[in-house]
Amino acid sequence: MDAKYYMNEALKEAKKAQLIDEVPIGAVIVKDDQIIGRGHNLREHLKDATSHAEIMAIQEACQTLNSWHLVDCTMYVTIEPCLMCAGAIVNSRIKTVYFGAKDPKAGAVRSLYTVLEDERLNHRPKVKAGLLQDEASQIMKNFFKAARKKHKNKASN
Repeated sequence: MDAKYYMNEALKEAKKAQLIDEVPIGAVIVKDDQIIGRGHNLREHLKDATSHAEIMAIQEACQTLNSWHLVDCTMYVTIEPCLMCAGAIVNSRIKTVYFGAKDPKAGAVRSLYTVLEDERLNHRPKVKAGLLQDEASQIMKNFFKAARKKHKNKASN
């Protein structure tokens, strides 16, 4: 399988989040050409600030491997990881991270910070940005446009 295939799987996770009114971000973790972890945002449903797509995928991958070491694993995530998720990626030793669209308000990989490439850290995954960025960006734009419309309609009632 190629990188686009796995990013499309992450986009499917983002769409699952969107269907339940969660911010549509999705992630998958791959080892040896097998998806070992999947996740999408569940903050609203779980009432848990840490229930980001990346964290959910990392937790599932750790359970699958019965280890916190995700060495030789690749993460595909639709939107640039935030500071919390970047830290979890470093701490779990993920080898490579592909992300779709940048997040200018919270991105900690390229936009606001470059956590994953910080030479002071003991682990630095390879980063590949922009994979299927238009698709990832469009899902987010559609979600927030609908959310603003819903909010506006509630306010006018």
